[in-house]
Amino acid sequence: MSHDLIHPELICLATAPASKEDAIRQAGQLLARAGCIDAAYIDSLLAREAVANTFLGHGVSIPHGMVEDRHLIKRTGIAILQIPQGLEWNPGQVTHLLFAIAAQSDEHIQLLRRLTRLLQDETRLQQLFATSDPQELIAALSDSAAAPAAPAEPAGDLAEKFEWVVDYPNGLHARPATAWVETARQYAAQVQVRHGHHVADGKNMISLLQLGLQRGDRLVVSAEGNDASALLQALQGMMSRLTAQEQTDAALAAQKAQAQRSEHNWQPPGHPLEVAGISASPGLAIGQVHVLTHGLPAIPDHPLALAEAGDKLHVALAETRAELAKLAEDTAQRLGNAEAAIFKAQAELLSDTDLITLSCQLMVEGHGVAWSWHQAVERLADRLAALGNQLLAARAADLRDVGRRVLGKIDPSLQATTLAELPDNCILLASDLSPSDTAGLDTNKVIGLATAQGGPTSHTAILARTLGLPALVAGGPGLLGVANGTAAILDGQSGRLYLSPSELDLKSAREWMALQNERKAREEEQRSLPAETRDGHRVEVAANVNRPDQVAAAIASGAEGVGLMRTEFLFLERDDSPDEAEQLATYQGMLQALEGRPLIVRTLDIGGDKQVPYLNLPHEENPFLGMRGARLLLRRRDLLEPQLRALYRAARGGQPLSIMFPMITSLKEITRLKGLCEGIRRELDAPVVPIGIMVEVPAAATLADKLAEHVDFFSIGTNDLTQYALAIDRQHPELAAEADSLHPAVLRLIHQTVQGAALHGRWVGVCGGIAGDPFGAALLTGLGVNELSMSPRDVASVKARLRGSDFAKLAALAQQALDCDSAEEVRALQSLLS
Repeated sequence: MSHDLIHPELICLATAPASKEDAIRQAGQLLARAGCIDAAYIDSLLAREAVANTFLGHGVSIPHGMVEDRHLIKRTGIAILQIPQGLEWNPGQVTHLLFAIAAQSDEHIQLLRRLTRLLQDETRLQQLFATSDPQELIAALSDSAAAPAAPAEPAGDLAEKFEWVVDYPNGLHARPATAWVETARQYAAQVQVRHGHHVADGKNMISLLQLGLQRGDRLVVSAEGNDASALLQALQGMMSRLTAQEQTDAALAAQKAQAQRSEHNWQPPGHPLEVAGISASPGLAIGQVHVLTHGLPAIPDHPLALAEAGDKLHVALAETRAELAKLAEDTAQRLGNAEAAIFKAQAELLSDTDLITLSCQLMVEGHGVAWSWHQAVERLADRLAALGNQLLAARAADLRDVGRRVLGKIDPSLQATTLAELPDNCILLASDLSPSDTAGLDTNKVIGLATAQGGPTSHTAILARTLGLPALVAGGPGLLGVANGTAAILDGQSGRLYLSPSELDLKSAREWMALQNERKAREEEQRSLPAETRDGHRVEVAANVNRPDQVAAAIASGAEGVGLMRTEFLFLERDDSPDEAEQLATYQGMLQALEGRPLIVRTLDIGGDKQVPYLNLPHEENPFLGMRGARLLLRRRDLLEPQLRALYRAARGGQPLSIMFPMITSLKEITRLKGLCEGIRRELDAPVVPIGIMVEVPAAATLADKLAEHVDFFSIGTNDLTQYALAIDRQHPELAAEADSLHPAVLRLIHQTVQGAALHGRWVGVCGGIAGDPFGAALLTGLGVNELSMSPRDVASVKARLRGSDFAKLAALAQQALDCDSAEEVRALQSLLS
């Protein structure tokens, strides 16, 4: 092996990459800095992983790029990462040595042969896994004595044979080699594969990989033995059948790479250091990092006379309630009532009997006011957090947030860190941000958020999206180690923070932002046009709205009606249920604001992630699998009947109103609910209104052909359908990113629902998250969905995507998506729409 390919500067010892992608990027950056590759080749290394298993075995991986990207290689080189603690490459495969290969032609073949021989020397490998001397690695891979010279005479073939030309786009890698070996081992005959002078045992994968076969190489496959003919026939068939799969995989990888470079996804051309988290709010921000530290100082314990201490706590609580009321009022004006409700809920915590009682008990025992209050807050918050329920854990965070406010009133020296003195054009980094922190941000100064903790459904994430700030969450503790003032690019779409970007990266980001702003402006100008494809297929686009005062903004955004009114917001953040009269006024207000446009009202959907304390529902270990939606309504007629009466009274006004029931799993539930509806309708002499159901669980999707006989429409809630189909809690801070509604399993359930509805002439809508994603909306349209309902801010971009598409192509694309193996493969199809 030539010393020219491996230099000490291409070797990095004792590394601990966070993931396979991180490891490949580190190795790629070594190659780029050494002048071996253009930085864009790192994407090619990653793309190869989508179509080939580059784990060679015995702790060794050999990532290498796509054949079509060889033009990005400036000179052949090998970068080595040593990972002493090991890194899971694929399930059950742990890598300790990574060899990233950039080869212009076949200079690296000798390295591959040397590596495959090293795999058989466990003692030598273990030494290399732990060595602190890079020269030892160079010597191991440059040992010319270990690689036998090619024979002077051509190797002979066995008795029976056939010739074959490799037509796999990425050559012979581990996956097809494994299939060859498994096929050959079913027969007793001896088999060999020859390429020129080099011969490999056809039943040994490492021996096959040592040939280093590339696309276009001519082989002779020969066999000898009683079943040699059958072996060769089976092997030739297997080799040829794999061609289509290899070509398809290579095409998907190319599409994925193209999608990453499309107008909807920005990629830094220089590959700066990055911190990966979970996307919380889309968009790109260029600025300087400012790290927020919230650490409280030590809480002094200065006892006071009990009467004086009690008065001091009472005044602090009253001042905090007033402050939260003002914050709720301001937030309602700037962001909306739903966001303001967060602070109304925090104010309610200040009336918690246990919290006040424990504080007083500690003061009676002789402790100071601030110390007693802080201890009471922390003890109760710890109890909530320890229950293992994410909803209660979020409540614990709210309790600590409001607790800090009260501390500042008791003792001004204990006031929480102020956000008023932030620098201009800053990307704010924090362990986590409280709702009040986020809502109070000065968006003239703060242009992006990144938190070490949190999940995509946290209050921080919700408020960031409302404020239009690019944001990521769950970036990990390393986020807080970034130095203040570090230049950075925050990509909220991919959930990545890029540090110390180059001028090339900054230029690329600014150009991308300018293009996005132009595209958004065009979409806004045309937002009132219908969502009609170029070949005449029309889809209704509606908005998800909670209250009458939000309707005007939704219509102004281009929405053609309300496809989902979440009535649970009438019940949340209050002390008792709204009565029939209050509900009637709300529904009438919605209809009046819509001025004849359609309204679909979902009946009360309490349970799961929406808890109402005053309803005194039983504690459940897993509320998402318990008493929620229709199950609760059928057991709590005191909640259901007033709502139905209010809805039917509102329907007497003659405007288009539909009723939709959540979390349906059986025909029995539909029958009972429709029976209650009909009884109330007759009692009130109200008109017949369409009755539909939410398809949120696989049971409803698989029974769609049966349920469609008994309802007027379906509306698919893709957020819940995804979590139930994939068994991933959509609020889980670590797994939420994997709960992708474009997973083929979810798309197949949607397709099954559409087909079942069509048998009875019913229409199908989608009111889940992917309806508001332009690519998701395109796939749903291709699957035959009739109506899409989304956040008002997404209406213009979804309409624009559909108007720029052909329905026939969308239908074909949807069929491709149903045949994919993963959500990643589905998303790679996005490039076909560009």
